[in-house]
Amino acid sequence: IRQAGVKNPVMLLDEIDKVGVDHRGDAFAALLEVLDPEQNKAFRDNYLEVPLDLSEVFFVATANDISTIPTPLLDRMDVIEVNSYTANEKFHIAKKHLVPKQVAEHGMEEAIHFTDGAIRKMISSYTREAGVRNLERTIGEVCRKAARKLLTNGDKQQIKVTVTNISAFLGKEKYHQIGTNKQPEIGIVRGLAWTSVGGDTLQIEVNRMPGKGEIELTGQMGDVMKESAHAALSYIRANAQKLGVASDFYKTKDIHVHFPEGAVPKDGPSAGVTVCTAIVSALTGATVRRDVAMTGEISLRGRVMRIGGLKEKTMAALRHGIRTVIIPADNERDLEEIDQTVRRQ
Repeated sequence: IRQAGVKNPVMLLDEIDKVGVDHRGDAFAALLEVLDPEQNKAFRDNYLEVPLDLSEVFFVATANDISTIPTPLLDRMDVIEVNSYTANEKFHIAKKHLVPKQVAEHGMEEAIHFTDGAIRKMISSYTREAGVRNLERTIGEVCRKAARKLLTNGDKQQIKVTVTNISAFLGKEKYHQIGTNKQPEIGIVRGLAWTSVGGDTLQIEVNRMPGKGEIELTGQMGDVMKESAHAALSYIRANAQKLGVASDFYKTKDIHVHFPEGAVPKDGPSAGVTVCTAIVSALTGATVRRDVAMTGEISLRGRVMRIGGLKEKTMAALRHGIRTVIIPADNERDLEEIDQTVRRQ
């Protein structure tokens, strides 16, 4: 406040979710007093023993994960959620800001040119994040390798970075996009997931084998997902006749539900309808359309409940070449949040 020379400065508390509590004290307890508009008029600094009026200070705090912030402190904040960038937004940020900045920093204004295809390739195949920090780092890496190439190849004046030659600068692709299946299959359904770096799609596979009615769940599923699978199975048993499933399947068939990429932990309340559809498909032998993805939680009575992260999930579907997404009816009010590019397609 002394440095700013005013009593109403803007004060930024960066990464407030990383505050720790240890033997030196609890910073959250101090922040509780600082950020509470009812108390901070008469805030007293115990280190300097000076009373201070903080009521006119404008505090802005940032966090990646609000679940680690204590509830009493969160109650004193107005939470503004900022979604991850879409691939299209990242492309325009890179083209207008990141590429010119990195090219200038590396002194290569006249010596390098990035095509639109190369920028999109870096976004989809070499970075996976909510923001653009790694994308900027990747552009810088290309600039440095291009500079070295120009120095070793004296006759070349400019390097053009394209989709075809980008692997020469960055190596093999780090992230592979799973496209749609070649044909509709039995027991394989495409689900949608929300992750910390945006949306993603995941295939759910179900196999049925002769047995005595056991269900096996694999693929690092969390407790919520396991409960969804059990709820889906109970719904199918209760409505076997309506669904065209043999009424004694739970005595004669073993069912194995698998979420591929077993090394990645998965959890969340939005896989119920996907698991249910995959199990019904496996038990009836009906194929599931390959160009459809779905999201939603299922109840024991077959009600489909609202889910979150719809914007990111629909973007992931489009990125993987899926043009039809099935969502819960209760999510219809969230349609206006969905990116215009995604809605059009």
